[in-house]
Amino acid sequence: MDINFEYFKIFYYVARYKNMTKAAAALGSNQPNVTRIMKLLESQLNCRLFIREARGISLTQEGELLYSHVEAAYRHLLNAQEEIGRQDSQKGGTVDIGATETALYLFLLDALHDFRQEYPAIRIKIHNHSTPETVKQLIRGSLDFAVVTGPFEVPGVVHCEDVLDFQEILVGGTQYKDLCREPMDLSDIRYYPWIGLGRGSVTYDLYKDFFLKQKIDLEPDMEVATSNLMLPLIEHNFGIGFVPEKLAFPALKEERLVQICLKTTLPRRSIQIISDKGRGKSIAADTFYKYLKRYSSKQNPIKL
Repeated sequence: MDINFEYFKIFYYVARYKNMTKAAAALGSNQPNVTRIMKLLESQLNCRLFIREARGISLTQEGELLYSHVEAAYRHLLNAQEEIGRQDSQKGGTVDIGATETALYLFLLDALHDFRQEYPAIRIKIHNHSTPETVKQLIRGSLDFAVVTGPFEVPGVVHCEDVLDFQEILVGGTQYKDLCREPMDLSDIRYYPWIGLGRGSVTYDLYKDFFLKQKIDLEPDMEVATSNLMLPLIEHNFGIGFVPEKLAFPALKEERLVQICLKTTLPRRSIQIISDKGRGKSIAADTFYKYLKRYSSKQNPIKL
Protein backbone atom coordinates (compact mmCIF):
# COMPACT_ATOMS: atom_id res chain seq x y z
CA MET A 1 0.00 0.00 0.00
CA ASP A 2 1.63 3.21 -1.25
CA ILE A 3 0.23 6.11 0.77
CA ASN A 4 1.66 9.61 0.66
CA PHE A 5 3.30 10.24 4.05
CA GLU A 6 2.00 13.81 3.94
CA TYR A 7 -1.46 12.31 4.46
CA PHE A 8 -0.36 10.95 7.83
CA LYS A 9 0.97 14.34 8.86
CA ILE A 10 -2.38 15.95 8.02
CA PHE A 11 -4.21 13.12 9.80
CA TYR A 12 -2.07 13.78 12.90
CA TYR A 13 -3.21 17.41 13.08
CA VAL A 14 -6.86 16.58 12.39
CA ALA A 15 -6.85 13.89 15.10
CA ARG A 16 -5.02 16.21 17.49
CA TYR A 17 -7.36 19.20 17.06
CA LYS A 18 -10.54 17.16 16.46
CA ASN A 19 -11.47 19.83 13.92
CA MET A 20 -10.76 20.13 10.20
CA THR A 21 -10.68 23.93 10.17
CA LYS A 22 -8.26 24.20 13.13
CA ALA A 23 -6.03 21.51 11.62
CA ALA A 24 -5.97 23.38 8.30
CA ALA A 25 -4.95 26.59 10.07
CA ALA A 26 -2.13 24.83 11.92
CA LEU A 27 -0.92 23.34 8.63
CA GLY A 28 -1.21 26.61 6.67
CA SER A 29 -3.75 24.99 4.37
CA ASN A 30 -7.52 25.25 3.94
CA GLN A 31 -10.42 23.19 5.23
CA PRO A 32 -11.65 21.78 1.87
CA ASN A 33 -8.16 20.52 1.02
CA VAL A 34 -7.74 18.86 4.42
CA THR A 35 -11.18 17.24 4.15
CA ARG A 36 -10.37 15.96 0.67
CA ILE A 37 -7.09 14.39 1.78
CA MET A 38 -8.71 12.71 4.78
CA LYS A 39 -11.32 11.17 2.49
CA LEU A 40 -8.50 9.91 0.27
CA LEU A 41 -6.71 8.42 3.30
CA GLU A 42 -9.90 6.67 4.46
CA SER A 43 -10.38 5.32 0.93
CA GLN A 44 -6.83 4.00 0.69
CA LEU A 45 -6.99 2.42 4.15
CA ASN A 46 -10.47 1.09 3.35
CA CYS A 47 -11.86 2.12 6.74
CA ARG A 48 -13.57 5.02 8.43
CA LEU A 49 -11.26 7.13 10.59
CA PHE A 50 -13.57 9.92 11.75
CA ILE A 51 -17.09 10.43 12.98
CA ARG A 52 -18.22 13.87 11.92
CA GLU A 53 -20.34 15.68 14.53
CA ALA A 54 -21.81 19.16 14.94
CA ARG A 55 -19.06 20.27 17.32
CA GLY A 56 -16.21 18.74 15.36
CA ILE A 57 -15.03 15.19 14.85
CA SER A 58 -14.15 12.14 16.93
CA LEU A 59 -11.99 9.17 16.06
CA THR A 60 -13.35 5.73 15.28
CA GLN A 61 -11.66 2.67 16.77
CA GLU A 62 -9.54 2.42 13.60
CA GLY A 63 -8.75 6.11 13.85
CA GLU A 64 -7.60 5.76 17.47
CA LEU A 65 -5.35 2.85 16.47
CA LEU A 66 -3.80 4.79 13.59
CA TYR A 67 -3.30 7.89 15.77
CA SER A 68 -1.46 5.91 18.46
CA HIS A 69 1.15 4.94 15.85
CA VAL A 70 1.25 8.23 13.96
CA GLU A 71 1.57 10.26 17.18
CA ALA A 72 4.53 8.14 18.35
CA ALA A 73 6.23 8.39 14.93
CA TYR A 74 5.63 12.14 14.72
CA ARG A 75 7.07 12.69 18.20
CA HIS A 76 10.19 10.67 17.33
CA LEU A 77 10.68 12.67 14.13
CA LEU A 78 10.42 15.96 16.03
CA ASN A 79 12.89 14.74 18.64
CA ALA A 80 15.29 13.67 15.88
CA GLN A 81 14.97 17.05 14.18
CA GLU A 82 15.66 18.79 17.48
CA GLU A 83 18.73 16.68 18.23
CA ILE A 84 20.21 17.04 14.74
CA GLY A 85 19.79 20.79 14.97
CA ARG A 86 21.95 20.99 18.08
CA GLN A 87 25.65 21.57 17.67
CA ASP A 88 26.48 18.97 20.31
CA SER A 89 23.69 16.40 19.94
CA GLN A 90 25.07 14.15 22.67
CA LYS A 91 24.40 16.87 25.22
CA GLY A 92 20.86 17.74 24.10
CA GLY A 93 17.56 16.20 23.13
CA THR A 94 14.53 14.72 24.86
CA VAL A 95 14.07 11.27 26.39
CA ASP A 96 10.66 9.74 27.17
CA ILE A 97 10.93 6.98 29.75
CA GLY A 98 8.42 4.94 31.71
CA ALA A 99 8.94 4.22 35.39
CA THR A 100 7.06 2.45 38.13
CA GLU A 101 7.03 4.23 41.49
CA THR A 102 9.16 1.57 43.17
CA ALA A 103 11.76 1.77 40.39
CA LEU A 104 11.69 5.56 40.64
CA TYR A 105 12.31 5.70 44.39
CA LEU A 106 14.77 2.80 44.69
CA PHE A 107 16.95 3.48 41.65
CA LEU A 108 15.99 6.13 39.14
CA LEU A 109 15.91 9.26 41.34
CA ASP A 110 19.51 8.90 42.51
CA ALA A 111 20.74 8.01 39.03
CA LEU A 112 18.79 10.87 37.47
CA HIS A 113 20.31 13.38 39.89
CA ASP A 114 23.85 12.46 38.83
CA PHE A 115 22.89 12.26 35.15
CA ARG A 116 21.48 15.78 35.19
CA GLN A 117 24.75 17.08 36.60
CA GLU A 118 26.62 15.60 33.64
CA TYR A 119 24.04 16.22 30.88
CA PRO A 120 22.00 19.29 31.93
CA ALA A 121 20.73 19.96 28.39
CA ILE A 122 19.01 16.58 27.97
CA ARG A 123 15.35 16.85 28.89
CA ILE A 124 13.73 13.87 30.62
CA LYS A 125 10.01 13.13 30.48
CA ILE A 126 8.93 10.48 33.01
CA HIS A 127 5.66 8.62 32.49
CA ASN A 128 4.40 6.80 35.59
CA HIS A 129 2.41 3.58 35.07
CA SER A 130 2.27 0.05 36.43
CA THR A 131 4.74 -2.41 34.90
CA PRO A 132 2.16 -4.06 32.55
CA GLU A 133 0.93 -0.67 31.30
CA THR A 134 4.50 0.60 30.88
CA VAL A 135 5.37 -2.45 28.74
CA LYS A 136 2.34 -1.70 26.53
CA GLN A 137 3.41 1.92 26.14
CA LEU A 138 6.94 0.81 25.24
CA ILE A 139 5.74 -1.62 22.56
CA ARG A 140 3.42 1.08 21.17
CA GLY A 141 6.46 3.30 20.68
CA SER A 142 5.41 5.96 23.19
CA LEU A 143 8.56 5.45 25.29
CA ASP A 144 12.25 5.32 24.46
CA PHE A 145 12.79 2.75 27.23
CA ALA A 146 11.54 2.08 30.75
CA VAL A 147 12.67 1.27 34.28
CA VAL A 148 10.21 -1.11 35.92
CA THR A 149 9.67 -3.47 38.83
CA GLY A 150 9.96 -7.23 38.36
CA PRO A 151 9.65 -10.08 38.12
CA PHE A 152 7.17 -10.13 35.24
CA GLU A 153 6.61 -12.11 32.06
CA VAL A 154 8.83 -10.51 29.41
CA PRO A 155 7.31 -10.28 25.90
CA GLY A 156 9.55 -11.58 23.13
CA VAL A 157 9.99 -8.13 21.56
CA VAL A 158 11.33 -6.62 24.80
CA HIS A 159 14.96 -6.68 25.93
CA CYS A 160 15.30 -6.75 29.72
CA GLU A 161 18.28 -6.22 32.06
CA ASP A 162 18.39 -6.28 35.86
CA VAL A 163 19.93 -3.17 37.40
CA LEU A 164 19.04 -3.61 41.07
CA ASP A 165 17.95 -6.42 43.39
CA PHE A 166 15.90 -5.42 46.39
CA GLN A 167 14.27 -7.11 49.35
CA GLU A 168 10.75 -6.55 50.60
CA ILE A 169 9.77 -6.96 54.23
CA LEU A 170 6.48 -7.24 56.07
CA VAL A 171 5.72 -4.18 58.19
CA GLY A 172 2.91 -2.79 60.28
CA GLY A 173 2.11 0.26 62.34
CA THR A 174 2.85 0.45 66.06
CA GLN A 175 -0.49 -1.21 66.77
CA TYR A 176 1.05 -4.45 65.45
CA LYS A 177 4.19 -4.47 67.62
CA ASP A 178 3.01 -7.66 69.36
CA LEU A 179 3.58 -9.48 66.06
CA CYS A 180 7.33 -8.84 66.36
CA ARG A 181 7.93 -11.21 69.27
CA GLU A 182 8.79 -14.22 67.09
CA PRO A 183 8.75 -15.15 63.38
CA MET A 184 5.25 -15.80 62.07
CA ASP A 185 3.92 -18.48 59.76
CA LEU A 186 2.69 -17.08 56.47
CA SER A 187 -0.75 -18.51 57.16
CA ASP A 188 -1.03 -16.25 60.23
CA ILE A 189 -1.26 -13.17 57.98
CA ARG A 190 -4.79 -14.10 56.98
CA TYR A 191 -6.00 -13.07 60.44
CA TYR A 192 -4.81 -9.46 60.01
CA PRO A 193 -5.87 -6.79 57.51
CA TRP A 194 -3.47 -6.73 54.57
CA ILE A 195 -2.71 -3.68 52.41
CA GLY A 196 -1.38 -4.28 48.90
CA LEU A 197 -1.23 -2.96 45.35
CA GLY A 198 -4.36 -3.65 43.32
CA ARG A 199 -5.16 -5.96 40.45
CA GLY A 200 -3.26 -5.33 37.24
CA SER A 201 0.03 -4.67 39.03
CA VAL A 202 3.05 -6.97 39.00
CA THR A 203 3.17 -6.89 42.81
CA TYR A 204 -0.44 -8.04 43.15
CA ASP A 205 0.15 -10.98 40.77
CA LEU A 206 3.44 -11.86 42.49
CA TYR A 207 1.98 -12.14 45.98
CA LYS A 208 -1.26 -13.71 44.81
CA ASP A 209 0.78 -16.51 43.22
CA PHE A 210 3.12 -16.66 46.22
CA PHE A 211 0.24 -17.22 48.66
CA LEU A 212 -1.46 -19.77 46.39
CA LYS A 213 1.73 -21.84 46.27
CA GLN A 214 1.54 -21.90 50.06
CA LYS A 215 -2.11 -23.04 49.72
CA ILE A 216 -3.34 -19.69 51.04
CA ASP A 217 -6.03 -17.77 49.15
CA LEU A 218 -5.65 -14.20 50.36
CA GLU A 219 -6.90 -10.92 48.93
CA PRO A 220 -5.85 -7.46 50.16
CA ASP A 221 -8.34 -5.91 52.57
CA MET A 222 -7.31 -2.55 51.18
CA GLU A 223 -6.04 -2.17 47.60
CA VAL A 224 -4.08 0.92 46.59
CA ALA A 225 -3.32 2.21 43.13
CA THR A 226 0.24 3.37 43.83
CA SER A 227 3.03 2.12 46.07
CA ASN A 228 3.58 5.52 47.70
CA LEU A 229 0.13 5.23 49.31
CA MET A 230 1.03 2.05 51.16
CA LEU A 231 3.41 3.38 53.82
CA PRO A 232 1.08 6.15 55.11
CA LEU A 233 -1.80 3.68 55.39
CA ILE A 234 0.36 1.11 57.16
CA GLU A 235 1.78 3.75 59.51
CA HIS A 236 -1.79 4.71 60.46
CA ASN A 237 -2.51 1.09 61.41
CA PHE A 238 -4.97 0.28 58.62
CA GLY A 239 -3.15 -3.02 58.10
CA ILE A 240 0.14 -4.76 57.38
CA GLY A 241 1.90 -5.01 54.04
CA PHE A 242 5.02 -5.86 52.05
CA VAL A 243 7.23 -2.89 51.17
CA PRO A 244 10.82 -2.49 49.98
CA GLU A 245 13.18 -2.55 52.95
CA LYS A 246 14.99 0.60 51.82
CA LEU A 247 11.75 2.61 51.71
CA ALA A 248 10.61 1.34 55.09
CA PHE A 249 13.94 1.94 56.85
CA PRO A 250 13.40 5.63 57.86
CA ALA A 251 10.03 4.85 59.45
CA LEU A 252 11.44 1.76 61.16
CA LYS A 253 14.32 3.80 62.56
CA GLU A 254 11.90 6.41 63.91
CA GLU A 255 9.71 3.61 65.31
CA ARG A 256 6.71 4.65 63.26
CA LEU A 257 6.71 1.14 61.76
CA VAL A 258 7.58 -2.31 63.08
CA GLN A 259 9.04 -5.18 61.07
CA ILE A 260 7.17 -8.46 61.24
CA CYS A 261 9.50 -11.41 60.65
CA LEU A 262 8.30 -14.45 58.73
CA LYS A 263 9.43 -18.06 58.68
CA THR A 264 9.08 -18.04 54.89
CA THR A 265 11.49 -16.37 52.43
CA LEU A 266 9.75 -13.75 50.31
CA PRO A 267 10.07 -13.73 46.49
CA ARG A 268 13.06 -12.03 44.87
CA ARG A 269 12.33 -8.57 43.47
CA SER A 270 14.34 -6.51 41.02
CA ILE A 271 14.44 -3.26 39.11
CA GLN A 272 14.87 -3.76 35.38
CA ILE A 273 15.58 -1.62 32.33
CA ILE A 274 13.48 -2.67 29.35
CA SER A 275 13.67 -1.58 25.73
CA ASP A 276 12.15 -2.56 22.39
CA LYS A 277 14.44 -5.00 20.54
CA GLY A 278 13.20 -3.88 17.14
CA ARG A 279 13.55 -0.14 17.59
CA GLY A 280 16.63 2.02 17.83
CA LYS A 281 17.09 4.85 20.29
CA SER A 282 17.78 8.51 19.71
CA ILE A 283 21.23 9.76 20.66
CA ALA A 284 19.86 11.35 23.85
CA ALA A 285 17.94 8.20 24.83
CA ASP A 286 20.92 5.98 24.12
CA THR A 287 23.13 8.27 26.21
CA PHE A 288 20.77 8.04 29.18
CA TYR A 289 20.25 4.28 28.72
CA LYS A 290 23.98 3.55 28.75
CA TYR A 291 24.47 5.92 31.69
CA LEU A 292 21.92 3.98 33.77
CA LYS A 293 23.72 0.73 33.02
CA ARG A 294 27.06 2.22 34.06
CA TYR A 295 25.49 3.72 37.17
CA SER A 296 24.03 0.35 38.09
CA SER A 297 27.34 -1.46 37.69
CA LYS A 298 28.99 1.04 40.06
CA GLN A 299 26.24 0.91 42.68
CA ASN A 300 25.31 -2.76 42.65
CA PRO A 301 27.23 -6.04 42.24
CA ILE A 302 25.02 -7.22 39.39
CA LYS A 303 26.58 -8.46 36.19
CA LEU A 304 24.89 -6.81 33.23
